[in-house]
Amino acid sequence: MASKKPRGRINPYALFVQSCREEHKQKHPGENVVFVVFSRKCAERWKVMSDQEKQPFKDAATQDKQRYEYEMKDYVPPKGTKNGRRRRQPKDPNAPKRSLSAFFWFAHDERPKAKGLNPSYRVGDISKVLAKLWAEADPGTKSKYEAMASRDKARYQREMQIYKSQTKNGQPPPPAQNYYPNHGQQQQQAYDEDEEDDDEYDDE
Repeated sequence: MASKKPRGRINPYALFVQSCREEHKQKHPGENVVFVVFSRKCAERWKVMSDQEKQPFKDAATQDKQRYEYEMKDYVPPKGTKNGRRRRQPKDPNAPKRSLSAFFWFAHDERPKAKGLNPSYRVGDISKVLAKLWAEADPGTKSKYEAMASRDKARYQREMQIYKSQTKNGQPPPPAQNYYPNHGQQQQQAYDEDEEDDDEYDDE
């Protein structure tokens, strides 16, 4: 009976990228790799590969899937979890939407570009690309999103105070509202993307 959760499955494209990394290390030992550029080149190369060229990676992914399924048979998740993850508490639809960090506001704007450059990437891979872009962003760009996060945090604290007060007194809480009158849709989209990322990570 296994207590440690088995390593997740690896898809064909991820195996291909691993192969490209090893190939690059052998040809250019000690060279620093610009992740965004390297990932773009991998995606472009994968697009033009024939089915025959992709087949070895598909076969390897099938074998890894069989390995994962075999190991999962003996895996018993800890109590209070589902597939090794903590069960989420039901959410009150009237509760204020939690505030988003500067990085999540940045990711909302950059995610479509990252997905366009890396169409085969899974959510975890896209998140790594976004984290890399955020780390390399200039101070002016970060300042813009930090200001958005600060305003959103103030909105959340104000709404949560009202929510807790009315819930404690037995009054029905007010519907959750968006802080930005001109950017309500943008905030909702960013929040939804944050939720989708959480869901996709649970499925991986």
